[in-house]
Amino acid sequence: MTPRLNAGGVERLTIDVARAVAAAGGRSLVASHGGKLEPMLASGGGELIALPVQSKNPLVIAANAVRLARLIRRQRVSLVHVRSRAPAFSALLAARATGVPLVATYHGIYGAKTGLKRWYNAVMTRGDLVIANSAFTRDHILAQHPAVAAKLVVIPEGVDTDLFDPAAVSADRLTALRAAWGLAPDDHRRVLLLAARLTGWKGQDMIIGAVRRMAPREGVVLILAGRVESLRYARQIQVAAAASGLSDQVRLVGAVDDMPAAYVIADLVLAPSPSPESFGRSVAEAGAMRRPVLASDLGGPAETVIDGQTGWLVAPGDVDAWARALEAALSATPKSLAGMGEAARARIEGLYSLKAMCAATFAAYRRLVEGRA
Repeated sequence: MTPRLNAGGVERLTIDVARAVAAAGGRSLVASHGGKLEPMLASGGGELIALPVQSKNPLVIAANAVRLARLIRRQRVSLVHVRSRAPAFSALLAARATGVPLVATYHGIYGAKTGLKRWYNAVMTRGDLVIANSAFTRDHILAQHPAVAAKLVVIPEGVDTDLFDPAAVSADRLTALRAAWGLAPDDHRRVLLLAARLTGWKGQDMIIGAVRRMAPREGVVLILAGRVESLRYARQIQVAAAASGLSDQVRLVGAVDDMPAAYVIADLVLAPSPSPESFGRSVAEAGAMRRPVLASDLGGPAETVIDGQTGWLVAPGDVDAWARALEAALSATPKSLAGMGEAARARIEGLYSLKAMCAATFAAYRRLVEGRA
């Protein structure tokens, strides 16, 4: 169960696991409000059950629970896996009514400034198994809900290393994307890529300040790739770039459909969020594409990146530290960067691949289902 099937890490993971279930000979029903990724779900063997599970309306949640319980009985569903809080309420009610195991995955760091919010968040811990997508997320869960320790496991998110493979990206794809970004064939500037939705907690504004302080700064172009969540913030970014004399070096290119090609074009990938991220999918994807990453030294990315070996960890929010780190990374030899890229891909293949995630997830499924048999 997932609220919607639009672009996003949770949605793509839902589809990835649905595909893996189908490939393993099972049947995957995805209860969701739906979205533009529905064709991808269908092509991978998943079946959409259209329900308004994104709603927080108590009456809608109750109605969803009734429909889910009927579906579980009719389709002989053996396990329910929920990936967000709003649908977790109806999932919990339906699982209890039918006696099937319930798994919940924490994909985010849920804040709780009030008792009511902590109660709302706690629905993700009331099933049979709680999956944390990183050790950082696990520690956050235990700090908020210490009683769940016995049923809490860490299963890092997985990247499709067949899709995110430099060898699979054609020259035509690279040419087309460079043209879409306004990069001429004879433009040999180094490309810095920050792939994240345009919002203040992803650090785009700070990176502009860091690029401004670099010496020299003329030989780079900063690509900010991601959907715009705030027109006001996007305008703020453009104004900051102009004020820093970087208008020709900062490109807001919007959402990118061909992310594997985007990573190949990039010389360095940046993940400068000043706030901790639960996992940091773009960091893992870039590693799979053999691209060194500069990431804030906090949250999930601090686990994924090995400082000095697969990339660099930088003090979050420190403009001067980021400027120095960029200078150091850009001055590294091509051989050194290539070695980092190889080490990054090896690490992703071993610990953060889709294959590894699905194997661990299916092992957890089997334990729960066999325990109810």
